[in-house]
Amino acid sequence: MLRRPILLVILLLVALVLAALLAIGAFPPGVKQQPVERVLPNERFAPR
Repeated sequence: MLRRPILLVILLLVALVLAALLAIGAFPPGVKQQPVERVLPNERFAPR
């Protein structure tokens, strides 16, 4: 097949990365809902 084993290893790594990308694309992780926290500036609380 391939004469150099390093080429086989590289080919297997590329195939593994492509399979992982395909799996993530087919089954994307769920989105976690989080409330938005807004920071108020300090000058709002300063006396007039």
